[in-house]
Amino acid sequence: MADTSAGERASRRREAVRGFSLVSPPLLYALLLLAAPLSAVVVISFWTQDYLTLTPGFTLDNYEQALTRPVFQTLLSRSLGVALLVTAVTVVLAFPVAYYVSFHVRPERKALWIFLITIPFWTSYLLRVFLWRVILGYNGVLNTGLLGIGVIDEPLTFLLYNVNAVIITLAHAWAPFAILPIFVALEKIDRSLLEASHDLGESRVRTFLRVTLPLAMPGVVAAVLIVFIPTIGDYVTPSLVGGSSGQLIANMIQVQFLRLNNAPLGAALAVTTMLIVGAMSVLFLLFTRRYLRGQQ
Repeated sequence: MADTSAGERASRRREAVRGFSLVSPPLLYALLLLAAPLSAVVVISFWTQDYLTLTPGFTLDNYEQALTRPVFQTLLSRSLGVALLVTAVTVVLAFPVAYYVSFHVRPERKALWIFLITIPFWTSYLLRVFLWRVILGYNGVLNTGLLGIGVIDEPLTFLLYNVNAVIITLAHAWAPFAILPIFVALEKIDRSLLEASHDLGESRVRTFLRVTLPLAMPGVVAAVLIVFIPTIGDYVTPSLVGGSSGQLIANMIQVQFLRLNNAPLGAALAVTTMLIVGAMSVLFLLFTRRYLRGQQ
């Protein structure tokens, strides 16, 4: 009996060592490339800087400026609004695409459709943003086409270098990230449930609202978070297509770090933005938890 107990303990220790050996490399990777830089940003946000000299210490002046200065408040509110709108547009447009591929494309062709959806990933993100400049520009593809067919008499000036251009470009860039998780969730739905709903007299619309959409909510929730969280931190797209009226909070953070040599204020802006985004994400998960619990 004692030998059996000792053998079990030894076996558990070996399993624990094996499990730790498997987990330790990605854990170390996450600590070095995620936790350490993030901790450094948090620490620096409480420091002060005089041109190139960082002074360690503890002050809340940076956070006071981040929360009270009108320019920061404007940029933060604009960033949240743009991120919410981009997320809503992207997910609403992505759902029909994912639904069509899941329910109306033959199984042997679904892989081809997913392959086509991921084609934008083949090109650089920066190149895709520049292509939207070509499309939306004053002498771009869209204006040239509208002029050619006589819809407008002169090029439209509101297409580029504003918030609208930022929203369009970001919605296109993040569309595949929204389509794929929704598609995966739709693929997991048992088709017999839909047949049972029809057999009970439900229409296609009511079946979609009462069966398909609730069962697909995990994918929708994932798509919302995947699009919303990185969108608010994007500074490349606003820099290239946003103009002065399309700048977001990430652009101000970049300016504080790289142009104004005020890393503590930039870090405070970054931490403040992360906390707000984190709080909004948690609230969204709490609001949708009843749908997620139903899938367990």
